[in-house]
Amino acid sequence: MRLAALRSLFVTLLCVCAAYHTPAAAQGVAASSSAHIDEILRGLNRGHYIGQVAVSPKGNQLAWIQDAEIRVAPLNDLNSSRQITVAASDGGACNENDLAWSPDSRTLAFFSDCANADDQSDLYLAGPDGNQPRRITELHGYAGQPAFSPDGGSIAFLYVKGATRPAGALAAMKPFAGVIGEDGVEVQRVAVARVQVAGPVPPAIVSPPDLHVYEFDWSPDSKSLAYIAADPPGENNWWVARLYRQRLDGSPKAILAPAEVAGSLHGLQIAVPRWSPDGRFIAFIGGLMSDQGATGGDVWIVPSEGGQPRDLTANRPTSPAWIEWRNDRSLFVSELAGGASQLVLLTLQGDAAGNGISATVGDPIFTFPGIAEDGRLEHSLSSTADRSLFVFHASSFDRPTEIYAAHASESASGGRGLTQLSHINAGVEPAWGKSISMDWTNDGFHVQGWLMFPADWSPRERYPLIVEVHGGPASAIVPYWGAGSSLSPQAFSALGYFVLEPNPRGSFGQGEAFTQANRKDFGYGDLRDILAGVDAVEHKYPVDPGRVGLTGWSYGGFMTMFAVTQTHRFKAAVAGAGISDWLSYYGENSIDQWMIPYFGASVYDDPAIYAKSSAIDFIKQARTPTLLVVGDRDGECPAPQSFEFWHALRDLHVPTELVVYPNEGHGFVDPVHRSDVLERAAEWFAQYMPAGS
Repeated sequence: MRLAALRSLFVTLLCVCAAYHTPAAAQGVAASSSAHIDEILRGLNRGHYIGQVAVSPKGNQLAWIQDAEIRVAPLNDLNSSRQITVAASDGGACNENDLAWSPDSRTLAFFSDCANADDQSDLYLAGPDGNQPRRITELHGYAGQPAFSPDGGSIAFLYVKGATRPAGALAAMKPFAGVIGEDGVEVQRVAVARVQVAGPVPPAIVSPPDLHVYEFDWSPDSKSLAYIAADPPGENNWWVARLYRQRLDGSPKAILAPAEVAGSLHGLQIAVPRWSPDGRFIAFIGGLMSDQGATGGDVWIVPSEGGQPRDLTANRPTSPAWIEWRNDRSLFVSELAGGASQLVLLTLQGDAAGNGISATVGDPIFTFPGIAEDGRLEHSLSSTADRSLFVFHASSFDRPTEIYAAHASESASGGRGLTQLSHINAGVEPAWGKSISMDWTNDGFHVQGWLMFPADWSPRERYPLIVEVHGGPASAIVPYWGAGSSLSPQAFSALGYFVLEPNPRGSFGQGEAFTQANRKDFGYGDLRDILAGVDAVEHKYPVDPGRVGLTGWSYGGFMTMFAVTQTHRFKAAVAGAGISDWLSYYGENSIDQWMIPYFGASVYDDPAIYAKSSAIDFIKQARTPTLLVVGDRDGECPAPQSFEFWHALRDLHVPTELVVYPNEGHGFVDPVHRSDVLERAAEWFAQYMPAGS
């Protein structure tokens, strides 16, 4: 995962920042160097990093990760924090993460590789005495997501014994060799470690070897688990996963299979199983989801013994993403509303037997115009045992990450807002321009997006615009602090661009019907939504219509490839890990199961619906200079898709360039590669959208 060195920046890079400045100002920035872009990159992540946040069940302590260190402090005095760590075997850097409190708030569990020279993580327990944390497991593979049993006697976690890579499709795939689909398949299972053990021992692996487990929850009596699982390989079959329950000493029983139920849940995806306190029901999120871990849909409930699932939030114009029971008759729901994060209380209606069950939703307990989560799952929040307090970290484009608390006691009516607990990044200012939420309508849809302004912008000057389309498509742009992706909108803003980040149909944030509105229609309605957003920006702000560029990663990479075959409005494009040909893609990728809910059939049963949205079928209409970047071990959007598009553009004499990064999967991990992508993209836009064009 290395390049020899960062490339020098094209000398005209910063010309875009001064396109309509006075001649003297323009001449002053006509030349640039890699030093300047390096300075901008360093400024994108200014401030302290705040990772997972975990409040103790009693609400008296808080644990969090700050700059790779675990800190613990009284909840009312974070300034008096102390570090919790394992003595490093070689005195060097190590990784400690995945925090979990015991039910009595006296013990903090976490994973650490500090004592292992081979970077193997193990589970440790830290007590209130300040002594060296105690190792309780002997692991050989990937482990994560620890959770104490309600009785405090055990810790369950996800475990891939003998893992050679992290679980999931984002990580770099192993090179293909041997019997494909059979050799070297790695299965993620639920393992359980006892808290009171004499020394580190191997855990008990309780889920069967023929089920890949994605998420789990303890039963209230600590004797059983509920989990979402599918047949291996796990990176592909999450889209057809079932909900299981299993006694620790028994075999799993499938209690819900979306592929087999009737109604609106049929053929969709499920996530975040949560057992009700009385053990009678399991709640979960169900909906159309294009990526494991990017959760959105409706809140559903099903009897824990199995039965007919019921949708509790049908037609709600938001996207619930995470849930936690308050008591047997109500749940807290963390959701996306437009481009903002919020927490609401959902109260069940109906008789005690679950007949005629429905739900009402109260006013938001808080709404935050950015990302708010505790660092475990998307939009998950850490709470006290009585669910009176929720703690998490939050940030936006304009506010650096801090730790917040939301009070949700029974006496609260409506929203009581947020309390900021930390001031770790006090005084840190963004290196990019301001941002606003924008709304527009198209084809009868209300569409929301975020517009970032150029740094130090002036309404008397005109600027270029970059449109950045998010991945998914079932995802959403939610404001966050820092550089973020390889194609960083904050970096483009710092370089003098307007940046539009739309949430077109197919996105989360406006209800399940909006999320499903691009089924069998990739690249058409959603592209019209995006172009309508460009119209709205150009109408209100000083954007030069002759210098509008397009970029995106994953589904955003597909939209970039497809858009340049449908319109000549974009003068330059950068497609990251895109898809050019849905027909060949079906047979190349490692996650083909996600496509059936969107296209309605396999490519072998209905090739025409796949061809309809394939950019390669319209390639002769392309005129836009396009840069393509991809990892050579990408299983989600394999490199041949970018090869195919690059080859076609080159054959048609359209300016193009393809860069393949070694040992990278769908999500780039090497910071050198991430920086290189950004530098190449900035150079590309500067070259093909120059001042005065």
